[in-house]
Amino acid sequence: MGALDFSFLSWGVIQSFVLKGFLFSLQLTLIAMVGGIVLGTLLALMRLSGKPWLEIPAAAYVNTMRSIPLVMVILWFFLLIPKLLGQPLGAEVSAIITFTLFEAAYYSEIMRAGIQSVPRGQVYAGYAVGMSYSQTMQLIVLPQAFRNMLPVLLTQTIILFQDTSLVYAIGAYDLLKGFEVAGKNFNRPVETYLVAAVLYFVICFSLSMLVRRLQKKIAIIR
Repeated sequence: MGALDFSFLSWGVIQSFVLKGFLFSLQLTLIAMVGGIVLGTLLALMRLSGKPWLEIPAAAYVNTMRSIPLVMVILWFFLLIPKLLGQPLGAEVSAIITFTLFEAAYYSEIMRAGIQSVPRGQVYAGYAVGMSYSQTMQLIVLPQAFRNMLPVLLTQTIILFQDTSLVYAIGAYDLLKGFEVAGKNFNRPVETYLVAAVLYFVICFSLSMLVRRLQKKIAIIR
């Protein structure tokens, strides 16, 4: 086995092979985060509604998604949905939809914990001044729940970014795929995978440090 050689990894190579994948991984993370939080919040409200016809389907959805490996959900959606629709969705579109639906189950549990962390007395105070259930949730409960759970939501988003590497299973061109293609073109797969691992570590560790600082600031505010 020859010595490791990283000299081929110039900025031109990064632009040609890696940058496209990084932008898709970033896009996938942001869309799945926003969509997952919105859908997850709705699922959390359904589970806390006290109405069986809302609570049972939401609980079934969340528990099912949380019990299946993400890579299996990615493959099922990519292979089965086009058969039902009669046309292919494409790897990128399929990945975005799958990640949004899957992450919603995890964001739902985070938001449910956040909503339950708000003292019930504040809910009753909202009712006392004439607010409806939806107004109380929108104006009193959800803003506090988001603030309380913001560090956890961001931590889940970091995990989501790491999980985007799983789209290799359906051939989507993400950050890891970009490094893989570069490695094949220059016959240096070991070097490219090592650099990919370092880059993932630097990105995720840096974001984790920012989340930790944010968590300390929120604790001071409380």
